[in-house]
Amino acid sequence: MPTPEDQPLGYLLYRAASGLRTEVCASALEPLNLSFPQYLCIRILSQHPGRSNADLARDLNVSPQAMNVVLRSLEARGVVGRPPSAASGRSLPAQLTREGIDLLRTLEAAVHAAEERVLAALTDAQRREFRQLLAALG
Repeated sequence: MPTPEDQPLGYLLYRAASGLRTEVCASALEPLNLSFPQYLCIRILSQHPGRSNADLARDLNVSPQAMNVVLRSLEARGVVGRPPSAASGRSLPAQLTREGIDLLRTLEAAVHAAEERVLAALTDAQRREFRQLLAALG
């Protein structure tokens, strides 16, 4: 049986990310009728307001068409706003609305609780070190 040290890094990262995504979706997003891509879009817009559909698609590694579906669904919920027309070119900058900011606050608490459940097997020191290692790799 291979030890964790023998496993490819990509496989280990995938397993950790998959476990976290499953927990976040089940406990934090599904009760609010949100998808993981919608959550990530909200998160990115909170840090980088004014991103275009194309920018967000690149950020999430999805097609512009898929990102447009995500943005339109968030607009329909009143979470994201975009101007009706572009000031120049075709790019419509997206930003969180007041409702989007409030939703993100709710999500942050629920996502943090999900993260804590996923990391429950680690000590506090291991959790800090794990986050530092991931930040150094990113």
